[in-house]
Amino acid sequence: MKLFKGMKPKNTALLVIDVINSCAHESCQRPELGVTFRRIREMVSQRLVRFIERYRKEVGTPIVFTKTIPWKKEFLSENINNLYEADLEVEYYSKNESGFAEQFYVVQPEKDDVVIEKNGNDVFANKNFLEYVTKRHISYFVTTGVFTDGCVMGTVIGGFSRGFNFITLRDLVETTDVPKRQELQKLLLENNFPYLWSKVISSTDFLGGWKK
Repeated sequence: MKLFKGMKPKNTALLVIDVINSCAHESCQRPELGVTFRRIREMVSQRLVRFIERYRKEVGTPIVFTKTIPWKKEFLSENINNLYEADLEVEYYSKNESGFAEQFYVVQPEKDDVVIEKNGNDVFANKNFLEYVTKRHISYFVTTGVFTDGCVMGTVIGGFSRGFNFITLRDLVETTDVPKRQELQKLLLENNFPYLWSKVISSTDFLGGWKK
């Protein structure tokens, strides 16, 4: 699949969404809920880190790392809290008090990278982020991170609704090990993403297409 014709170094950025301990580290898993992160850790350590290194050298556009504020009632957006209060079975507040949960997992932003904290699923709801991309005239995003069926999808939908363009790298997004979420991820990347919001290609195809 070809890249967007309008993609250029001056209008493109890489998004690394929520590669933080709460979404990847073994100690932050919730086995009592069946939530484990083995596939995420493999994706990050075996593929994403190396891709970011190549992206810096071969593409060279801005890189934006997103992370969440502490996923606690007092910090989250009102509608997320309303959602949790309406159905205690979906409540998913963080139990970590040390700040460890919000630290980046394996990936490390460099001094020229942008780090954005968010209190919801969609980074485009962050005013500082919107001001940054507007000022830089960025309209195309290469998307990586976690969870495919959570904040990755929320960000892609939110950005697309605001007129931005997306390429999602299928081998550099991931979700939890829960079988139903793995099945959902496959369906989303094969059906919903490419027809509704985002081109979906491999990281290898992206780098090869960029060189052309």
